[in-house]
Formats: sequence, C-alpha cells, structure tokens
Amino acid sequence: MLVIALDPPFGPSGEYSGLKIVEETSAYAVSYKVGLPLVLESGPEVIRAIKETSGKRVIVDFKLADIGDIMVRVLRKLAESGANAVIAHGFVGVGDGVEKLVEEARMLGVDVILVTAMSHRGSRKYLDKHFEELLADALELGVHGVVVPATRPWLIERARKAVKDELKIYAPGVGVQGAEPGSALCAGADYEIVGRYIVRSPDPGKIAREVYEAQLRSVRTCRG
Repeated sequence: MLVIALDPPFGPSGEYSGLKIVEETSAYAVSYKVGLPLVLESGPEVIRAIKETSGKRVIVDFKLADIGDIMVRVLRKLAESGANAVIAHGFVGVGDGVEKLVEEARMLGVDVILVTAMSHRGSRKYLDKHFEELLADALELGVHGVVVPATRPWLIERARKAVKDELKIYAPGVGVQGAEPGSALCAGADYEIVGRYIVRSPDPGKIAREVYEAQLRSVRTCRG
C-alpha cells in the first residue's frame, strides 16, 4: 500500500542519509521511489543500494518524456542499476514513443508506470484534459500501472472504472500536498506515494508506521 518517495534528505555535512531512512521505514513500505535529483546527487548506484538495504522494489521516477530511442537508452542504464520500474509520461504518444519504451522494458523485466495526471494545480491546464486518452493508451500498451493524484480522488475513481483490475494505480500527493493517508486507497488506488511527510520528519520510522496504520484503518472502514 505504501510507496515511500526518497526526496533527497542530506545530513549536516551534505552526506546522503536516505539509507538510514530506508532501514527505519522498510517494514512499512512495499517499494521505494527515487527521482532525478537523488540520482544526480548520489549517482545511479544509489538505486541498487536502496534495493539491497530494504529488500524492496525500487521505482525510478524520471518521468521519461522523449522519443522512444532516447527513453530506451535511459531505461537500459536504469535496468543495469537495479531499477524494478520506471515512470514515464504518456503524453509523448504511443508510436515511436512510449510503445518503444514498453517493448524494451518487457525484455528487460522492468515495469512501466505512465503518468496520466499530476498532483499539482498546473496539471489541470493541459494534462488533465487528456486523462481518458492517456488511460486508454496505458490499457492498449498493457503497462504495469498509471499515476493518478491522491489530491483528486474523483480521477482515481474514474481511472479504476476505466482500467478495472488490469492496471495498478499509484497515487502521489498524500501528506504535504494535502491528501489523507488511506483516502486514495478508498477511492480505488493500489498504492499511495508519500515522500516529504515521512523523509523530512524528525522520526521517519515513526511517521511511516503512523501512515501505514492510518491506511489500514481507512481500508477496513471503506472496504469492510
């Protein structure tokens, strides 16, 4: 249920302290998500380090958005570094775009998760207007999952009706951006992505446990 986004937490001397956070939170996370800032600052080897420390899947969130050949080159490097899944934008289109990425990912054993909407307000201006089309492309391609924001649960409900049980739904925006733990799960998401609320707290392990327990309570209430 809980995917922890490792936004770069650095110690007082500038050293990466995320592996300590991984050790403290791995009992509550099903996987970890790493973004471009962390990989640029710590190197791609941090992907495997997180994976080995936690024993959990690592999702690399570069929001790939380029022609297919370029995305494939990036994907291969990420696969070599231990990535279990990558997040890409669906708006680049299928032909010579996401289709090539998905085909290569299948051969490499890496899952692809497509962004269909984002959790910030600006997503409404352009991206959200193509929400249904992006979901349809995701279904056609047979990707592992889609990103739908926890901050707009009605989109999660629409996504679940559209994809049924064929795709996983990942919902960012829990915590700092305002969505309550468990709210996206009750709307139909499979996973909630929580980052700053956990990793920038004084006690990440304690907060991760509280988020996980809140998710369980919500799911028991809404799903029975």
